[in-house]
Parts: sequence; structure tokens; C-alpha cells
Amino acid sequence: MSQVILTPEVYSPAKKMSAGTVLVAVALVSFASLLLELAMTRLFSVVLFYHFAFFAISIALLGLGSGGVFAHVRRQWLSRFEMPRLGSWLCGLNSIFILVALEVVLHIPVSLEVNGRNFGKLTIIYLVTALPFFFTGLLFSVLFARSSGEISVLYGADLAGGASACLAVVPLLNFIGAPNALLFASLAMAVAAAIWADRKGSRAVGLALAAIFAVLIAANSSGKLVDIIYAKGLFRDPQWVEFARWNAISRVEVNKYQDGSRYIVIDADANTAVMNTDPATWDREQPANPTPIKTGLPERSSFNWKKSLMSAAPSIANVLRPHGEFAIIGPGGGVDVMRAVANGSPSVTAIEINPAIANDVMRGRYADFTYHLYERPQVHLHVQDGRSYIRNARESYDAVQMTLVDTWASTAAGAFALSENNLYTLEAFREYFAHLKPDGFIAITRWEFRKPREALRVVSQAIEALHENGVADPRQNFVVVADGGLDEDGRAVLVLAKKSALTAAEYAAVAQHVRENPNLVWLNPPAEYAGLQTLPPAAAEFQRLIQSNNPRQFARNYAYNIEPVSDNAPFFFFTLKTVYVLRNIMSGTGRGMDWRINLGVVVLGAVLIISLIAVTLFLLLPLLLHQHHGHGQYGRLPALLYFIAVGLGYILVEISLIQRFVLFLGHPTYALTVVVFLLLLSSGGGSVMARRWISGAGSLRVLLTAIVAVILIDVLVLPWLLSAAVGLLFFLKLIISAVILVPLGFLMGMPFPTGLKLLAASGGSTVEWAWALNAAASVLGSVAAMVIAIHFGLTVTLACAGVAYLLSAGFLRTFRA
Repeated sequence: MSQVILTPEVYSPAKKMSAGTVLVAVALVSFASLLLELAMTRLFSVVLFYHFAFFAISIALLGLGSGGVFAHVRRQWLSRFEMPRLGSWLCGLNSIFILVALEVVLHIPVSLEVNGRNFGKLTIIYLVTALPFFFTGLLFSVLFARSSGEISVLYGADLAGGASACLAVVPLLNFIGAPNALLFASLAMAVAAAIWADRKGSRAVGLALAAIFAVLIAANSSGKLVDIIYAKGLFRDPQWVEFARWNAISRVEVNKYQDGSRYIVIDADANTAVMNTDPATWDREQPANPTPIKTGLPERSSFNWKKSLMSAAPSIANVLRPHGEFAIIGPGGGVDVMRAVANGSPSVTAIEINPAIANDVMRGRYADFTYHLYERPQVHLHVQDGRSYIRNARESYDAVQMTLVDTWASTAAGAFALSENNLYTLEAFREYFAHLKPDGFIAITRWEFRKPREALRVVSQAIEALHENGVADPRQNFVVVADGGLDEDGRAVLVLAKKSALTAAEYAAVAQHVRENPNLVWLNPPAEYAGLQTLPPAAAEFQRLIQSNNPRQFARNYAYNIEPVSDNAPFFFFTLKTVYVLRNIMSGTGRGMDWRINLGVVVLGAVLIISLIAVTLFLLLPLLLHQHHGHGQYGRLPALLYFIAVGLGYILVEISLIQRFVLFLGHPTYALTVVVFLLLLSSGGGSVMARRWISGAGSLRVLLTAIVAVILIDVLVLPWLLSAAVGLLFFLKLIISAVILVPLGFLMGMPFPTGLKLLAASGGSTVEWAWALNAAASVLGSVAAMVIAIHFGLTVTLACAGVAYLLSAGFLRTFRA
């Protein structure tokens, strides 16, 4: 069997290991590390807020880079340890610290408040969860430095292991949940420790650790041992939880309250009531079913479902189309479905993306509780992304309805990155209008505040879409109704945008319903109903926007950014104008629900600040101090810029493509899994082939030019191609994804290992430093990618990746032969 020799002259001779053993160990360590990162994003979005899922990316990259720094600074000390023993120890420690990181995340509550205490808690979480990645970075950087002739093969195994984690994460999250997925990463790391071990005792310790984690996973199958304790800064009382289920999309639980009601709670935050009435008798007073659980909710002796549901703002859609055919995106616990069915709709198409809600809750455990609402003949339930379904639908509807979809829960990994699922873009509105009957309407409800922005942006989107649909003057096409006065805690606001102008009879029906339900506030009544109510100040903003008939001009002079958004920059919820961010955060927003609108900006800024500090303290400063004390030459610094540019280019490509593929594949989790899997797998293949195809700086410069060319093609073609193919069957979309991503990933897998090989061949001891700076560039690049995407769009973000690779080609001339 071939051998991987780990014996450069700087190190004491290391024991030979078979190439197969080394590659399996490397792949398994990479598998465990990327599984940890991906599962951590899901855990962060539940325990913290969805914006903090972005932490996982920068944490992982910081840890990997810090390990490279330590390997460079402590190079002589580490030379005492043979590679097998060092690998075994590091993997064993890693498996234990994954468990420590999990416990820290679960036991440190972080609230919404922006203060020093919470910043300190976040810093603790940041540093502790970076430790497992530190051990991985240390192991790989030492191994790469000691095996400079085999870097391409080792890097290929590293990427192949990461790709396998992308395949595993979705089934693991679906079957065992996020906490157990992290424990599974510990188990895999313990097995890696046993594989690295060169002594029977060390191998036995590794296998014993793996057995302990396997038993812990089995014992925690019900979530009783290791699960959510604090979420969003609050203690989660287990006596409320009647049912809980993790999957790749979210954590779904059903809470039972003292009045007998049940609520589906998504990611410990967003919630939807579970219907508990027969549509045939929903107008009757029904006795409450009290429980001993005390939640602070008001007790009640009876309940009238019709009175409750028809006094909410979304009921306007049912008032105008009581017997219409509805398409309901995100039906959740069935509130909109119940209203439609009970009012006499002959056909209700319910499109629910989360199978745990659709199957486990509504058609499973709580089917009897809901009177089999989702199994009624007029209800057609589809477990699919709402926009993809509507786009492919052959039917036309009287109403396309979305009520508080994506209110606060995230389904993926990032502050703004992957938090937008393209339901609210201009292209989406075009598709909704295209699937309406001539007198149909869209009915979208958003949570709105004293100074409106989300519902106002819905109006902007609808005006623009109607213009494109041939409606030059849509001022008579809107009904905007709120669930009461708007304040800092917010109220539900319905924006109903009709394909044609509203009729006098429809206006009269809305007015009559508002009279019968005085809690409702009609924010844009026509002149004949102007005296119907006393309107809040926010009403004037909706009226001014609708009357302006020019949303872009209105947005330029408005306090928030409510311009229409597109698939190229689908950041519907990002309404703060950057120039006014601090002012808007520190004044007028209070600390209510409104604060969460600003939280994403705070988190993005906090991640950037913490990342800059951490990169400076743990990556740059130690290396510079080490150089200053005579352990290297400053002359190597220009060559290291190459690795910064390559790292920046790769992460910009990765993040922009993940977001771009969200709409195409139908869900952020699928986009994350497919894009990262295909990029890593193909990059691994490229890394292996690099040592045959790329012999020097000249051929590497040609390769980098080819990467820039492919990126340029993607910039020009990708938006059109993905939009045209979004309606295809899922397996065909996977094939198209592979055709797009594999060639680019294959090429992008070559520059980093080839650069390391050239760097090692040119002398010096900067391989570990190159590893660290590449990771540092990726840490900061992950934040930069979102800043660029928010302000300039995904196409520009991808173009910036091309610029980074172009710069890396220029830095090649700094390599010394």
C-alpha cells in the first residue's frame, strides 16, 4: 500500500501511516467539523435569534484559522509529537469540547437587549464554540505542513468529508434533531481519534468515547436529557410542551395552555394557533377546556371561533370572497384554512413547507383535535415551497393569501443570508397576480408598527407588480386593514391588492365588516367612508404611498427603505436605511417587537466587530509578533495576500450561490445542502487533480483566469437560467444544480492547495500562516458578502468574487522560486 510520508526536515520523523488510513481520518474529521457547523446554525436559530445562525460560519472559520496560527507559532514545540499521536489527542479533545460547546449554547440565555452583558455572553459563546474548530484547524495545518507533497490529496479528502456532512445533515436533523446531531459530530470525532491512534490504549479510549456518545444519543432520543433550556433569553418551561419535533427546517413544538388551546411554536418564537372546531359549528359558543398549566393568559369559560377569527384583519379576504377558491401559503395551524372552509369556499389549496406541521401535527397527532381540517375534501394540502407551487400551478384562484409567513423564525444560516425565502419579491408578486382570476386578489398580512414599513413595502411591491401587469393607476385596487392601533409591539396589517379596481359593493362590504368589528381599522378608506373611524397617524403613510402611485420616489423620502425588492436582492425585511441605522436603532424603536426588525442589523454589526477583534487577536497579532521576534521573514507577507484573495473569492461565491439557489430549490436548507455539497465535492476532485494539471505559477495563473471567466458567465446567465428552470421537477433541478456548480467548484478547488505547495517549495515556514489568513479572509468575507448583497444585490456579490480571484492571479508574482 502507498505511504504518506510526514517527515519534513523541521520535524522529528513521524511514523508512517498508510495513505488510506490518513485520508479516511482526514475525511472523518472534516465530516464531523462541517456537521457541527451546519447543525449549530439550526441550534442558534432556535436558542438565540435566527440572525445569530450567521455566527456558526464565522465561528468555524475563526477556529480553523486560529488552529493554523497556533501551529505556526508553536511549530517547534509541536515537532515533538508524531502525527498519529497528535491526531488522536486532538480528535479526542475535539469530541469532548463539542459537548462542552453544546452545553454552553444551551445554558447561556441571550436576550434582545443590546448591552455589555449580552455582548459578553455572545463573546463567550463565540469563543467556546470556536474551540472544536480550533482543534480541527490545528490538526489540518500541522498535517498539511508535514505532508507538503501530498497537500492536494489531503485537501481533496478534507473537502470530500465536508461534502458527506452536507448529505448527512438533513436526515440527521430530521431523525435525531439538532442537539443529537452535534452529539453525532462528537461520536464521529471520537472514531477519528481511534483511527489516528498508534497505540492500543489510545485506540481503546477513542472507541470508548464513541460508545459513550452513541449511548447518550440513544438515551436522548426523546430530548429529555439534552435539549432547549433557554430560547430567546427566556426559560422554556417543559410543562407547556405537549409535542416537540426537530427537522432540517425548524424545531416545531405544540404548547398547551390553561384554556385548552394549542399553539404550534416554530423555533421557540413564531407561533400559530391550532384550530379546534368543526367548520359546521364554528359560530356556536364552545366551552373551554382548562388545564392546570398557568401561563398568564386570561382564563375563559367559553369561546366563539367565528367571532374570534372573523374579527381579525385577514378575514377581509373571506368577506369579499366567501365562496372563492383560495391558495393559502403557510397555513400552519389552519387559521386561514378554517376561515375559508367555514365561509363556504369550495376549494382551499394549502401549501405548507414544513412536513412536521403538515404531517406530524395537523394530519397526525392533532388530526382529531382539529376535526381533521386538513383532510376535508375541499382542502388540498401540499407539502412544498409556496412560491414554487404557485408558479407551477395550472389553476387560477380568487385569492392568494399569506398571513404572517416568516414572521420571526429562520430556516437557515444567516443574518439576512438565507433568512429571506423569496416569497416577497417583485417576481413573486408577478407570479401571484398571474395565477389570479380577473377579479382576484392577493391578501398578505404582515406585523406592523407605529412607523409602518413591512406592510408598506407589500403595498410598494403590489403597485410595481400591477404596473407591470398593465394597470397604470392602481389607486382603487387596495384595501389596507389593521388589527387595531399600531404601536411598538405591532399589530397585524392586511394588504389586499386586487387585480382589478375594487367595486362599490366591495367597498361597502369592507365598511360593514369594520362597523361590526370596531377593533379593525381601515387605513385607506375611500372618500365616502372617510368618517367611518378615527384613523391613526400611520394611515396617512399608506394613503400617501397609494396615492403617489410611485413607490420608488415615495421610498426616497421615507424614514425606512420600502422600495420594491427583487430576487437579485430579496431582503424584504431589511428596511433600515444604512445611513440612519444608529439613529433608527437608538431612538423611537423601544424594546418591543419592533426591536426585532432592527436586530438583524445589530447582529450583522456585532458579528463583524467580534470577527474583526477575534481575527486581530487570534490570527494576525500572534503571527506578526512571532515574525517580529525573528521567527520568519516579512518578505513572505506579500505572497500571503494570494491566500487572502482566494479565501475571499471562495466564500463570496459560496454565499451568493446559496442565496441564489434558495428560490430555485424551494427552501434555504436545500440550497445550503446542495450548493455546499456540490462545491465541496467538486472542489475536492479539483484539489486531487491539481497536482497533475497545475505545475507552476504560470499554469495556476491560467486556472485563476478560467475561474474568473466561469464566474462572469454565471453573473450573466445564472439569474435567467434559474428563473426559467424553477418550475421543473426537483430531481431535474438537482441535475441542473450539478451542471452549474460542479465545473466551478472543480476549478475553485485547485488554487488553495496549489498555492500551499508552491509556498512550501519556495522555502520558509509559512504554510500554517497561509492557512490562517485564508480562514481570516473567509471569516470577514462571510460578513462582507451579506453587506454587499443587501446594498447591491447577489449579482454584484458574485462579481466581487471574480474580482477577488483576479487579484489572486496578480499576487502570484510575489511568490519566490
